[in-house]
Amino acid sequence: MVPHLITALTGPINELEQRILESMPAVERWFRLEWMEHTPPFYCSVDIRNAGFKLAPVDTNLYPGGWNNLTQEMLPLAVQAAMAAIEKICPEAKNLLVIPENTRNTFYLSNIAQLQRIFRMAGLNVKVGSIDPEIKRPTTVELPGGDTVTLEPVVRSKRRLGLKNFDPCTILLNNDLTAGPPGILEDLHEQYLLPPLHAGWSVRRKSRHFQSYEEVAKRFGKMLGIDPWLVNPLFNRCGELDFFKQEGMECLRSNVDALLSKIRKKYKEYGINEKPFVVVKADNGTSGMGIMTVREVKDLDVIRDRPKNKPPVVKTGQAITDVIIQEGVLTAERINEAVAEPVVYLMDRYVVGGFYRVHAERGTDENLNAPGASFVPLAFAESTRLPQPGQKPGASAPNRFYMYGVIGRLAMVAASYELEATDPEAVSYD
Repeated sequence: MVPHLITALTGPINELEQRILESMPAVERWFRLEWMEHTPPFYCSVDIRNAGFKLAPVDTNLYPGGWNNLTQEMLPLAVQAAMAAIEKICPEAKNLLVIPENTRNTFYLSNIAQLQRIFRMAGLNVKVGSIDPEIKRPTTVELPGGDTVTLEPVVRSKRRLGLKNFDPCTILLNNDLTAGPPGILEDLHEQYLLPPLHAGWSVRRKSRHFQSYEEVAKRFGKMLGIDPWLVNPLFNRCGELDFFKQEGMECLRSNVDALLSKIRKKYKEYGINEKPFVVVKADNGTSGMGIMTVREVKDLDVIRDRPKNKPPVVKTGQAITDVIIQEGVLTAERINEAVAEPVVYLMDRYVVGGFYRVHAERGTDENLNAPGASFVPLAFAESTRLPQPGQKPGASAPNRFYMYGVIGRLAMVAASYELEATDPEAVSYD
């Protein structure tokens, strides 16, 4: 059953939906032309916020976990996309090695089991190779729901990575490398490593991604004849912060102030009676850590008053020194009165599914990727490529799902720009 959306059915977002639906042939052609020029990341997930007056991505993860939240109905789409992706990269592929995060968290490992299932159904032998030094022999972990996953220690030869008696042609990383790429994954010259090492958080920056996204949104907006702000969250960046010594705080204050002023202007232009806010988060890293919502500059005083021994950190415990200050996008979606946001999953250039992240204890302007969040599947399977033209805007559920797919793919195009710009092996023709 499709979760009920309570987004206002008459607001401007539906004008945007209508414009996109009416322009669907142009939209799809635009994406086709982009993929002729650029290579999509192997897979990704995109967190989207629907404010009713604006629909925008707020985070793009190039090592998506949570595949276990996709429904059975979505699996055929994921399998087809996996087949297309592998065929493009390594048509003769036979063995695939999945490298997970170094954790025994069974919820996370259920996601690995689901990835294993998808690629097996795509016709590959799939094994899970752990780079965790604690895994010294094949270790089977029982998962909720009766599944199991077997973690095996990886074996490195001079130019290849594999397992004992298992030589893969392709290695799929599901580890975001926040602490940097381990040497065992470097200098592989005879195997495909997906995504590449420079997609990890030791290189990647959210500000660079959203800079690419801004470029994509402008070109997309021009093609559609809409204000790109309707699909793009504004942002600023602050580097060289030291929360422990309280250094760089002036940069943070002035950037927060400038961004809030910009958003106020936009709200005034569109007659929006909501209080603008920004979200301050680590410029690298994931898991929703180190995030704070700021409605006024004085809200930043909470950082000054924080105990000196508790500076904000990303998941590996590293101190945050660079932050992105992102325009906060409200979420007008609810499931059973709880605040919700859609998360879209993509593989190769296809939307393969998604779910709602729901948090009963969070507000419409707060981060939902936090302990206590739950997940409700999005009924995406039949609707991503089959929106219903001619329906009254907002009346047909697939219309909104098609929109989520469009925004997810815009973020994916931005990620392809971003990876091209940071590729250490890129050939420059300047």
